[in-house]
Amino acid sequence: MTRPIPLSHRAYKKIKQMIVTLELPPGSVIDEAELQEALKMGRTPIREALKRLALESLVSIVPRRGMFVTNIGVNDLQRLLEVRLDLETLATRLAASRGTQEHWKRMEQLVVEPTTVGEVNYNSLIHLDETFHEIIYEAADNRFLHDAITVLLTLNERLWYYFLPEMGGFQRTIDDHRLIWESLKSGDGEQAAAQMKRHILSSQEKLHSVVLGDSP
Repeated sequence: MTRPIPLSHRAYKKIKQMIVTLELPPGSVIDEAELQEALKMGRTPIREALKRLALESLVSIVPRRGMFVTNIGVNDLQRLLEVRLDLETLATRLAASRGTQEHWKRMEQLVVEPTTVGEVNYNSLIHLDETFHEIIYEAADNRFLHDAITVLLTLNERLWYYFLPEMGGFQRTIDDHRLIWESLKSGDGEQAAAQMKRHILSSQEKLHSVVLGDSP
């Protein structure tokens, strides 16, 4: 028998999605009463969800002032890259040795089907990228690594929603995914990790140029 999902977890997932997709924009005040009304939930699950999101750096709790959606800062971009780069390459290397054909078959649907830029829009590209990386984390088969890196992916995903319309370059992301997938399914962990490193650095460099306003 399937156990029911706790209300606090449902609230967490919904509020997290609202923050990541910018429905609750960076710096905005979080009104618990409005969230209760919007999600049709009581105060307790909303409060528990917000505390969890604060631990993941998506919500800022300021004593005597209230709660706010955490702002997006330029320094955060570099700090996020420093940690994510090492963890992503580690996950990719582990996935190459621990992943199964079932993982690579699921990944194939992400890298083969969207063959042209015209088939991908902003939202679908973000979802595609998120799913691609989540398969790698699952294949790496390390729950401690999974928990740590998923938080970083969420923070990076919010940056994508914020800046992606100015970044462009959809085809490069799809091509990178395909190269990584080919190395993973062949079991070449070192090559897959090197390709993942190039993929992240390329995306972050483009994102950084947009943040600083010097993109072409």
